[in-house]
Amino acid sequence: MLQHDGLASLIKIVLLIGGVMLAAAYLVLVERWIAAWVQMRRGPNRVGIPLTRIRLFGLGQPIADGLKFIFKEEYVPAHVDRWLFTLAPVVMMTSALAIYAAIPFGSVPPPMPALGWDRPMPLLVAPGLDVGLVYVLAVSSIAVYGVILGGWSSNNKYGLLGALRSSAQLISYELPLGLGVLGVVLMSGSLRLDAIIDAQAKTGLWFVFTQPLGMVVFVVAAFAEAARLPFDLPEAEQELVGGYHTEYSGMRLMLFLTSEFIHMITVSFLIVILFLGGWHLWGVTGSGEAIGWATAIVRVAVLLAKVLLVVLFFMLVRWTWPRFRFDQLMALCWKVMLPLGMVNLAAVAVFNEFSGNSTPWMLAVAGWLVLAAAWIATALIAPRIADNRPRAELPE
Repeated sequence: MLQHDGLASLIKIVLLIGGVMLAAAYLVLVERWIAAWVQMRRGPNRVGIPLTRIRLFGLGQPIADGLKFIFKEEYVPAHVDRWLFTLAPVVMMTSALAIYAAIPFGSVPPPMPALGWDRPMPLLVAPGLDVGLVYVLAVSSIAVYGVILGGWSSNNKYGLLGALRSSAQLISYELPLGLGVLGVVLMSGSLRLDAIIDAQAKTGLWFVFTQPLGMVVFVVAAFAEAARLPFDLPEAEQELVGGYHTEYSGMRLMLFLTSEFIHMITVSFLIVILFLGGWHLWGVTGSGEAIGWATAIVRVAVLLAKVLLVVLFFMLVRWTWPRFRFDQLMALCWKVMLPLGMVNLAAVAVFNEFSGNSTPWMLAVAGWLVLAAAWIATALIAPRIADNRPRAELPE
């Protein structure tokens, strides 16, 4: 069995890394199509196979982009710290990929009972990890070191300022991100991501219905952690040239950009698993562990479809909201998201303690009442200093 488990882990690692990298490449193409649709113009539509008339509707664009980065000159300025300069993008990419060891995709029936492989196989690289959620948060925080190393090793003032701003953003928004997760942990009673999915599947009520405020806090923090608009301060070309990776080019720059995009896919997985039921879909996927191959495939398809919808939501938001100023971004974290996260955590703790025999739907009603109360309180208490207009033009 140990040989089977080792072989299964190796196969899952290869498929997972290959799938994530392929998804990152072609989701960039999807984002360019969406950008063209929003801006009423044509996106990539003619890149195909060289020396042929086949254009493939632009599906060759990711391949062309990858080849461009590969053959681009690896220029390293003379004034940089070469070792740290190379280490920074490697740290970022390692952090982005290592998270997927704890991401569950469901399970499949025993693959080869005749050869002794007679147990259901979890579609999870590290099935024995009982603190999967802690592992995900810990590994994702390592990306901060890549940002700091990239800006510091560049020995460039713009790169250093961009690294300081980016690290402050990432470290600050880890707090509301964690508070949004703690409510889910209290409700499910587990730190395992697959157990969190099972808890939602057994009741049939996803945590987005019982903790809508927690999901709002988590999603906003996830945007900031993934450095997506309106929180893409790590780049901010108009202010800091190119942010912490100003001096980078070639494959090193591709590692930075790819890892940022993979972080967006990762937080999409977390949003789906923590709040949108994971692979669960009413009347389609069931809720038990003893399943056949058809149900296992449907569960994986449902999970990936939900993740794709969340990724599309990320892409649409990019062309909807303008970028925040840095002071606005930090004020939103410390003055709005952090208090709302604490309110959600306190509300979930009270519900768990005093709900007794209450039905899940009663908890859902209470959760939405908490969201409405927090919304009203935020609208009344939020300071006007975040407004860009001169004080004379502000409404009384």
